[in-house]
Amino acid sequence: MDHFPTNWGRPRNDAFDAYGTYPIHSRPNNHPKDAFADGIQRTQQPIVTGTSVLGIKYKDGIMMAADNLVSYGSLARFKDVQRLHPVGQYTVIGAGGDMSDFQYIQHILEELSIDEIAAQDGHQLGPVEIHEYMSQVMYGRRSQINPLWNSLIIGGFKDGKRFLSYVDLLGTTYSASTLATGYGSYIAQPLLRKAVEGYEDVLTEEQARKILEDSMRVLFYRDARSLNKFQIATITAAGVSVSDSLQLETSWNFAEDIRGYGAQTQ
Repeated sequence: MDHFPTNWGRPRNDAFDAYGTYPIHSRPNNHPKDAFADGIQRTQQPIVTGTSVLGIKYKDGIMMAADNLVSYGSLARFKDVQRLHPVGQYTVIGAGGDMSDFQYIQHILEELSIDEIAAQDGHQLGPVEIHEYMSQVMYGRRSQINPLWNSLIIGGFKDGKRFLSYVDLLGTTYSASTLATGYGSYIAQPLLRKAVEGYEDVLTEEQARKILEDSMRVLFYRDARSLNKFQIATITAAGVSVSDSLQLETSWNFAEDIRGYGAQTQ
């Protein structure tokens, strides 16, 4: 039973409680409550996710690659999602992890770009500024115990300088000549380091593209959350370019020589 007359439904003055039974400003709310209303909800585990993003430096700029698959748990659900997102004229951001969080990141970067254009101060955001901004956003959300469940690679080319750096859901940042997220950080990164490190200033665009295609092929063979349909982004002095979806040429003939494949046990 509700023992507070001011909740019984009789006409009353919001500023004055004629019965003096309960402070007006802190009257209890006896309406039906949502079962989740008392707690603040946080993402405990991402469900709709993308896998690896690769990025390397080459002679003329930066090249990045990511497949088009977004998985619903272990189900290969969405097979035409672009995970390489251009930001302005100098930068591309590639994301692995939760795709709804990546959509939120795309939204705040769009707002940032609009604010920058509206300022009309002649300044344009480059990859260094985008990376610094995202590192603060990611660390800020981590500090609120509400992280954005993404690993990001940010690549760009501005004022004759190449830029390639990484930031994750904890706000951890680092730069290198080759970067990879997700399963690619285990499988593709050694291949990229062997092919690129020490040759950043001599690799041509064709050679860089072949390196990424070979790495994406290995990931398709080894990563159960990957796909043989992918895109490549190039960032050079000429600007940003994200390719249409490409198809890898793959073959599973080698599987017959693997012990334990099919009926082969020896």
